[in-house]
Amino acid sequence: MRQVCSHILVLVMLSLVASCSSVKKATEAKVVDGMTETQYFDAVLAQTNHWPALTAKVALSLNWDGKSETKVNGTMRIKRDEVIQFSIAPFLGIEVARAEFSPDGVLVIDRLNKRYVQVSFAELKSLVRIDWDFHLLQSLFLNELFLPGKEELHAGNVTDFRLEKLPSGVWLEAKKTKPLQYRFQTQAPIGTLVKSCIDVPSTPYGMEWGYSEFKHYEGREFPMLMNLMIEGAKHPIKADFKFSRLNLNSDWESHSEVSDKYERVRLDDLIKILLKK
Repeated sequence: MRQVCSHILVLVMLSLVASCSSVKKATEAKVVDGMTETQYFDAVLAQTNHWPALTAKVALSLNWDGKSETKVNGTMRIKRDEVIQFSIAPFLGIEVARAEFSPDGVLVIDRLNKRYVQVSFAELKSLVRIDWDFHLLQSLFLNELFLPGKEELHAGNVTDFRLEKLPSGVWLEAKKTKPLQYRFQTQAPIGTLVKSCIDVPSTPYGMEWGYSEFKHYEGREFPMLMNLMIEGAKHPIKADFKFSRLNLNSDWESHSEVSDKYERVRLDDLIKILLKK
């Protein structure tokens, strides 16, 4: 009996050793340019600027019919976790339109025609088939890695991604985000984010948000050019954001007031009006 117990004990110990060995092998990360997956993921996160506010001049080029191109100048203002504003002022600094994004939703003011649109992100999701929220949009404009539904990422989130090294760079693909697919192209070894992609697999629907022309500013690299392309419609929708005159000024009104003389219109009605032009 004592011998049997000894054999059982040996078997248990061997099983534990084997289990520990298999766990160790399972948790050994792939190597990316001499770094483990966790180390490389940390490098990507280290590119986050953490600025509480950012203001920049922007030259916007928009093409949504495959033919004509609309170009306007304006200003982008961001207060982290609070608001993103785009003020369009093509004539002597006179604002003709404003788009404002907050955790509550989206406000678009057309000052020329005295009308406005105000929608929640839930309404917006039903129109564009993408799980939009404020923090996702903020991450796109601040050149940051993100996961839907999370306000901030940390080192432990490395397990939420698959890392793959390809000739085009190191790609990070978010796990468990069906029906959407979130992929991020980065440059090793620094971990600079150069493209964010949101796709609906097995369909023509998708979005690419590219970053280039990086400039060193306040201890971080920031892309002075962003290229957006949305596919799935008859013609791809393209937008280029060319930034200049960055600053960290936060002395501006975070929320816009709408005159009671303005007419509120539905978002889909406004889109139809714009597409006819």
